[in-house]
Amino acid sequence: MPVLPPSFYQRPVLQVAPQLLGKKLCVKHEDGISRATIFEVEAYDGPLDLACHGARGRTPRTEVMFGPGGYWYVYFIYGMYWMLNIVTGAKDYPSAVLIRGAGEWDGPGKLTRALGITRNHNGQPAKRASGLWIEDAAVIPQKSIRRTARIGVAYAGEWAAKPYRFMLSKT
Repeated sequence: MPVLPPSFYQRPVLQVAPQLLGKKLCVKHEDGISRATIFEVEAYDGPLDLACHGARGRTPRTEVMFGPGGYWYVYFIYGMYWMLNIVTGAKDYPSAVLIRGAGEWDGPGKLTRALGITRNHNGQPAKRASGLWIEDAAVIPQKSIRRTARIGVAYAGEWAAKPYRFMLSKT
């Protein structure tokens, strides 16, 4: 399958996030390529979204979020988990999609640990040459997508209740 082009990501995050469902997250290893179907994501939408790291402004950690869509934003939390995000939208508008589940892994920390995704991927383009990319796949019908509030962002007040989490329905 073809790799998603930068133009796919250089659109508003709430358009990109549900369209990532069903696509293949690909990681190149010494012994081959791992492919996992994306089944859960969360959108983080710019400077007003208090759950979005970009809402706190530019920092060395968040600088990649202020670039154009199509680059990986990988950060460390709880002293033990790497979180994999793909930057979306236009340059200077910090938005990204957190990949929460793909293949057999139902949590963002489990996913990155199993696939060997680390800080080394941060700031890299989502292309084969970087060793981490997303391949196109069939479009998922809207009726097969569930939307809910995001997880673990209660600190964001009203933004925590926004239905910015997208999942493949199990029906």
